[in-house]
Amino acid sequence: MSIDEQKAIKEKHYSEAIRYMENAKETLQKAGKEDKYYNDRKYVRTACGTAYNGVLIALDTYLLLKGIEKTKGRKSIEYYQEHISKIDKKLLKHLTIAYEILHLFGYYDGALSAIVIKEGFNEAYEIINQIKPDSN
Repeated sequence: MSIDEQKAIKEKHYSEAIRYMENAKETLQKAGKEDKYYNDRKYVRTACGTAYNGVLIALDTYLLLKGIEKTKGRKSIEYYQEHISKIDKKLLKHLTIAYEILHLFGYYDGALSAIVIKEGFNEAYEIINQIKPDSN
């Protein structure tokens, strides 16, 4: 894959992942916040699911740029962990935390702690920034 092709892929998918994150932030605002907790679990779940999808877009792009072709169908967290662990251990840590906070605690459990959810979003941005057009 040429450098120009890599740049085009990064630009397309980075902006898409960021769009997901912006949508997630808008949804999270609808949850309302009192002190350190969100008020509406439904919006927290939706926001965390959207943010996690942004992470998956970034991860698929990252792996593609590393020469790992996207497989058909849904991929498990183990798929991502297996491939990322061979490439970048630090990114693997970000993935594990983003998965636990956004997908498990936020999306499935509907965690209401604003501090926890904020950290999940921070981890998501760490992953998404791996495909930022001016990086690597």
